[in-house]
Amino acid sequence: MKIGVLTSSRADFGIYLPLLKLLKKDAFFELEVIAFGTHLSTKHGYTLNEIEAVGFSKIHKLNTVPETDSAESITNSMGKTITLFSEFWKNNAFDLVFALGDRYEMFAAVSASSLFNVKLAHLHAGETTLGAVDNAYRHAISLFSKHLFVSTENYKKRAESIVEKNVSVHNVGALSVDNLTKIVFLTKNEFEAKFGISLEKPTILSTFHPETVSADNNEKYIAELLSAFSNLKEQYQIIITLPNTDTMGQMIRDEINSFSSTNPEIKVVESFGMIGYLSCMKYCSFLLGNTSSGFVEATFFPKYVINLGERQSGRIQTANIVQSEITKNAILNAVAKVEQAEVLKDLNIYGDGKTAEKIVEILKNL
Repeated sequence: MKIGVLTSSRADFGIYLPLLKLLKKDAFFELEVIAFGTHLSTKHGYTLNEIEAVGFSKIHKLNTVPETDSAESITNSMGKTITLFSEFWKNNAFDLVFALGDRYEMFAAVSASSLFNVKLAHLHAGETTLGAVDNAYRHAISLFSKHLFVSTENYKKRAESIVEKNVSVHNVGALSVDNLTKIVFLTKNEFEAKFGISLEKPTILSTFHPETVSADNNEKYIAELLSAFSNLKEQYQIIITLPNTDTMGQMIRDEINSFSSTNPEIKVVESFGMIGYLSCMKYCSFLLGNTSSGFVEATFFPKYVINLGERQSGRIQTANIVQSEITKNAILNAVAKVEQAEVLKDLNIYGDGKTAEKIVEILKNL
């Protein structure tokens, strides 16, 4: 069975990894990785290196990175992605192609496949993020797909309400949980040796992406967040991983880099890689930002998450999520609430760590 896997960023590749490893070692499958988006961007860490390090026999590489983060540039990049993938789908055939998530570049690659009768499987279908235009891309990818893989029963019901009845929908859990149950985390000493950052200090792990639905407010939002960090840095080391290539993402990057240049307590990282990021999450005091990892991976440990604004609005909120407006006072109040909160118990609702095995079994029965 010839399988293609679309991966456009460090984030989705890290999630895919348990499935990719199973497919790679099973002679039933012929696996080809299709890398595009920020994987080929030196500005974003050239994470193609992480894919090549795993040792896949065939990696397709399509350079689709937008020149800037303006709406025009991103739209042009989507057009370029469709054009490049038109040629790609014309010349490459697969029994099934996996797409994951909700990014605009993933949507472009998938939409280009529609007239070539590419059979698609969509991972993390049915989820909802009302504060990001990605919500529309995610559901559109599901509509292009013949098989949907979801992470909870709630998301299965949502996915089934979006697609036609001839589409198969499977609740298999989240591949991220497979990662968390199988990887060997870095020790604090190993983490410091690799990244030059000590996790012996109380640490906040933060990723803040622009809100793409209410984009006009992003300058105010990042100013409020950094103002809160000005207070919090007296008590915490703050580690910030930089946002992706959404509209106004560069503005947020510039503001964070400028702030960190005069505040040594602020550690800015382009990419830790999957093991580094999850190790940092394991040892941090709590998460603060608006990343989806606060809704899946953070439940595994579990860790408290201060979720800012509306970008992730619509996701299932487990007991570790503390919702906050994006103002300095609201953020500081949320931190105080987390500091006084009781120790979290098991919160994982995203599967038993056997998601990849379940997907492989379903593929063999198609």
